[in-house]
Amino acid sequence: MEIGSLADIALAQMPALSTAKPSDISIAMLSKQLDMTQEMGADMIKAMEHSVQPNIGGNIDVYA
Repeated sequence: MEIGSLADIALAQMPALSTAKPSDISIAMLSKQLDMTQEMGADMIKAMEHSVQPNIGGNIDVYA
């Protein structure tokens, strides 16, 4: 069975009286993806802030 026919079957199973348009669904999905991306970016910033150790590399021992 081809993917195109599966998509046609899935679309046929959707109720005809649905108020959500495909564009509304796409916008909602993009909005959720944007929220997830922003959350992941904030988590990455927190991880980078916790990995910084200001005392390392501040002093150089030059005695021979």
